[in-house]
Amino acid sequence: MGRTKKGRPVSGWLVIDKPAGITSTAVVNKVKWALQAQKAGHAGTLDPAATGVLAVALGEATKTVPYITDALKCYRFVVRLGAATTTDDAEGTVLETRDTRPDDAAIAAALAAFRGEIMQVPPQFSAVKVEGERAYDLAREGVEMDLAARPLWVERLEVIARPDDDHVELEMVCGKGGYVRSIARDLGQMLGCLGHVLWLRRLWSGPFHADKGLSLDDIDRMARSEELDTHLLPLELGLADLPELPATAEGAARLRNGNPGMVLASSVQYGDAAWASWQGRAVAVGTYRAGELHPLRVFNQG
Repeated sequence: MGRTKKGRPVSGWLVIDKPAGITSTAVVNKVKWALQAQKAGHAGTLDPAATGVLAVALGEATKTVPYITDALKCYRFVVRLGAATTTDDAEGTVLETRDTRPDDAAIAAALAAFRGEIMQVPPQFSAVKVEGERAYDLAREGVEMDLAARPLWVERLEVIARPDDDHVELEMVCGKGGYVRSIARDLGQMLGCLGHVLWLRRLWSGPFHADKGLSLDDIDRMARSEELDTHLLPLELGLADLPELPATAEGAARLRNGNPGMVLASSVQYGDAAWASWQGRAVAVGTYRAGELHPLRVFNQG
């Protein structure tokens, strides 16, 4: 006999405007508690010092997390020029300082090297794994690592403001796996002045926006109430970047059982990722092949 799951079978997304000083995992746990949900996760970690949109997936929506993780994201941040730190942000210890400061034209010119397909080395204090251990755990022990560079797509990187010689405010739109702290570190090195992130805010991630998010005070106020349930967004938002293929009645039934199911014709190409719907609700996400969707994940929405 199977073990009974604790909590409610809540499915959907809850968008949080994360404050500084709390981990992404702690936010997820708070949301899970407030909704008495059986299952919860998030789409993209924010550092404890960072603020902004944190999309929390609940129940069946957790199956769509990889598609939000792959979506474009927008960050607003300030680089403090003139100092390098151990963590590449203001939380770390200063390693070196320099007096030189670039002018606005030099900064604008340098940003060109950080657009498009670039290779980026993660910070020493990051969640990447090194021989089975997290880099930040090794860094705390004083271990210096030669982390491999990783590809990153940067859609846009622009100067927003230059409040003074020591600071520059930037906005970046990038793909999966981007480290804003690495951008600040590498920009400072290229300019010859060094640099680190002073503050960071994620403005949006895929279809989710910080200005539409709930605060943790909101979560506390509405915890375990029907009012909080009204803020849940449909799990289909997690599939917003994929084409929707309406299924036939028979196709939807087959997909629910994990089998390929017939979907209505569209401009989707053979082998493309897509999701099938029946009466407006997601049934499965998978690969399109000659009139059928071959499911990778099946949704049980009752």
